[in-house]
Amino acid sequence: QVQLVESGGGSVQAGGSLRLSCAASGLTFSVHSMGWFRQAPGKEREFVAAISWKSGSTYYADSVKGRFTISRDNAKSTVFLQMNSLKSEDTAVYYCAAGLRLTALETRTSYAYWGQGTQVTVSS
Repeated sequence: QVQLVESGGGSVQAGGSLRLSCAASGLTFSVHSMGWFRQAPGKEREFVAAISWKSGSTYYADSVKGRFTISRDNAKSTVFLQMNSLKSEDTAVYYCAAGLRLTALETRTSYAYWGQGTQVTVSS
């Protein structure tokens, strides 16, 4: 059974940093592209960042470029999201996702598996 477990969320002041982790089990992590999405209250779930399993290429939403960094550790079956210079508009539940695709990684339908999410709250 595939499991994705996010951790590292919490409350932080604007301008601060958080590092999210997502530990995967039950799948061959090295051949899954990984993505981070977020959902704020009353809004749809939106793409944040993704990393391809084959080339290691990374992709970011315009709203987080230059502030967030996605990375992966295949030996630990874990993907990370380093979030710096956090803003109040980054407040959301953050979800990690895994899928076999190498393209269209910004779309939710590219992912077969999802975690339960971790709350990030940024106060101004």
